[in-house]
Amino acid sequence: MRLTGLELRRVAMPLVSPFRTSFGTEYDRDVLLVRAVTGDAEGWGECVAMSEPRYSSEYVDGAAEVIRRFLVPALAALPSADPVAVEPVFAEIKGHPMAKAAVQTALLDAQLRAAGLSFGGYLGAVRERVPAGVSVGIMDSIPALLDAVAGYLGQGYLRIKLKIEPGWDVEPVRAVRERFGDEVLLQVDANTAYTLADARQLARLDPFDLLLIEQPLPEDDVRGHAELARQIRTPVCLDESITSARAAADAIALGAAAIVNVKPGRVGGYLEARRVHDVCAAHGVPVWCGGMLETGLGRAANVALAALPNFTLPGDTSASDRYFARDITAPFVLEEGHVRVPTGPGLGVEPDPDALGDHTTATEWLKIT
Repeated sequence: MRLTGLELRRVAMPLVSPFRTSFGTEYDRDVLLVRAVTGDAEGWGECVAMSEPRYSSEYVDGAAEVIRRFLVPALAALPSADPVAVEPVFAEIKGHPMAKAAVQTALLDAQLRAAGLSFGGYLGAVRERVPAGVSVGIMDSIPALLDAVAGYLGQGYLRIKLKIEPGWDVEPVRAVRERFGDEVLLQVDANTAYTLADARQLARLDPFDLLLIEQPLPEDDVRGHAELARQIRTPVCLDESITSARAAADAIALGAAAIVNVKPGRVGGYLEARRVHDVCAAHGVPVWCGGMLETGLGRAANVALAALPNFTLPGDTSASDRYFARDITAPFVLEEGHVRVPTGPGLGVEPDPDALGDHTTATEWLKIT
């Protein structure tokens, strides 16, 4: 597959409501899209880096610069832009998994479109649709939280994830349990906001029978997570700490991860995400697909990944209208609490030209010479 060039496209996506986590509040998404153009087809990838380096060290401007200065020259030196072949070449450039994932996804989409094979079919999907959960940000008040949760349950979401931080943890969880009952699948996500010294406070969540507590401690404190897991009953799930299949294997061996959140951008792409899935499956550790407020392009790939067999928990595979009033593809919608896996070639979705044009803030063409 001979690559002609890459287009970097910046897209501004206003959120339908502010989304607050322990590391800040987002009001819109500054999305970097990558379009790979080959002699046979075009493919799309979405970089999930945020505008500022708060969730991870990557940020949108930096990702664009890495693609421009390092990944494109690496691609130009290859005889073929095969998505598998680029992995060892990209590995010579340290870090920047989100930038690498965006480029690799665009190449994979182009390859699969040319071959007439769907993303799900290539990855090994076993389901036609996947159960959808929803992530609920930190709110200004308990009543506001309860109203939001009631709305999502009314729409049919099968699992509720509450963002938490010190000072906003036990009481909101208690309020949701008391209002909606024990039958609601409920989990919490701390985004590294606590330390091991908070173990006693986190143990206060145990009586609420949560599915899991996600990434309570800093991403480099895997041993701390293992110790925390011995002190609380709620299963510990790792997110930010899982940067590769090897990292997943190490965390499982240490007893730090009873469950794993798989985010393709965080691990460098969907091929490595599949390896994380496989490692976890081999160790009997369930996984679910996390979200980064993706547009329909990134959401299509995530939904396909979430259809693999070891994705046994509902993921952050929400409908498009959870975040955007107008997506850049045909919207993903809930069907009895599920989202359908695209079956067309590649990602199985196409950008809507009008929506894409209206949201685009800048484009740049990078020719492969």
